[in-house]
Amino acid sequence: MPDQSASPVPRVAFGQGLLKDGWWFAALSGDLVAGRLQRYVILGEPVLLARDLDGKAYAIRDICPHRAAPLSAGEMVRDGRGGACVVQCPYHGWTFDTSGTCKSVPSLTSDQPMEVERIKVRDYAIREQQGMVWIWIAADPRRPAEPDHEPPTLPGVVGGQNDKIRPLIVERMDFDSHIDHAVVGLMDPAHGPYVHQQWWWRSSKKQLEKSKAFEPREFGFAMIRHRPSSNSRAYKILGGAPATEITFRLPGIRYEHIEIGDKQVLGLTCLTPIDETKTRITQVFWSDHGIFRAIAPVFRFGAKAFLKQDGDMVNLQNEGLKYDPSLLWIDDADTQATWYQALKKEWLASRAEKRPFVNPVKPAVLKWTS
Repeated sequence: MPDQSASPVPRVAFGQGLLKDGWWFAALSGDLVAGRLQRYVILGEPVLLARDLDGKAYAIRDICPHRAAPLSAGEMVRDGRGGACVVQCPYHGWTFDTSGTCKSVPSLTSDQPMEVERIKVRDYAIREQQGMVWIWIAADPRRPAEPDHEPPTLPGVVGGQNDKIRPLIVERMDFDSHIDHAVVGLMDPAHGPYVHQQWWWRSSKKQLEKSKAFEPREFGFAMIRHRPSSNSRAYKILGGAPATEITFRLPGIRYEHIEIGDKQVLGLTCLTPIDETKTRITQVFWSDHGIFRAIAPVFRFGAKAFLKQDGDMVNLQNEGLKYDPSLLWIDDADTQATWYQALKKEWLASRAEKRPFVNPVKPAVLKWTS
């Protein structure tokens, strides 16, 4: 018999809903400075993401439970009683530690006893690794369970430890788009010749038939390592015989790992929903390849151009999406989009049914022209 205690599987249509109980990219380690309070909006939730005065990263809800002032507008100070770091609300001076527990209410007098530590602001699990900060947004804020898996460890992130890792290139842009449309646009292999037309990337007039092998990976899939297409000029600059592998992983990251002999380049794209109508795109590149490092300033302009072109197309697409049309998926060029929908459905089902995630993607060879 089915488990009667299991929650019903949520039915979320494409372009609706945001995945919870997962690790979302929040910031680069270098974005956070000790003692500086910073406000983020992630999955529609206001988050104070910062470092305490000792340099430890933390995240709490950016709303004071007293009068709803943003805690990020306050300051971080030392608790005079024990020297712990606390966030002081700018409105009435209430203080909260980095786990969200209230530590003091200054307006109370000596004859007004109150267990202030019973007051709590929601806190969020975070992980800082490889120079990136990941945040876990729980589906149930009243009973947030401990994360049942860890953020991905990415190949090709070169440098020191955490905040000492310095990417060569960082570009950010907010798309006026639900993450589903942003993800599908990102993994779409057929739009390149029409949306991205740069002389140094590939010719819009020279399109080739492609055949690529894919396999399932943890919470996603990968286009397994292969030689780049001959009409992609940028790869030729790296010299040697580049071999690239492109991976997508829920809830919203895509990375391309290029190996050229014993050197490597990693291009990471993170999609983080601000809310259901806006998605932040963060592109990050690392490399120990001398040529790539030398051309990084020029390549940065290319990365920005790519983002702007995709953003412009999103705005154009929104003109049609506002009429809520049905979307037509065809042939191999759209298979990755259908995989994404299947992965998202399984994520929701496995959470609702309290069972392990079962990857619905099967090994396949996909063909398209671009």
